[in-house]
Amino acid sequence: MNKETKTKLIEEYRLNEKDCGSSEVQIAILTGRITELTEHMKIHKKDNSTKRGLVAMVNHRRRLLAYLQKEDFQRYSNLIKKLGLRH
Repeated sequence: MNKETKTKLIEEYRLNEKDCGSSEVQIAILTGRITELTEHMKIHKKDNSTKRGLVAMVNHRRRLLAYLQKEDFQRYSNLIKKLGLRH
């Protein structure tokens, strides 16, 4: 993920002008990275070190989503709709 893409994600999902590390921003960045690594894994099926990192990122995102759901369900539901994570 390049710097411009990451900056766009931060600007789109931040809560206020100075926000760069809220749960929503972290989840959006992780989702972007997971998408890129998923495409990489489709081509390089035997890349086990990347697969391990991908699983770690998915687990981290899952924990952040669980935290956000517990703390503020409205923000959680808005985020998963925006990212298209669940049905």
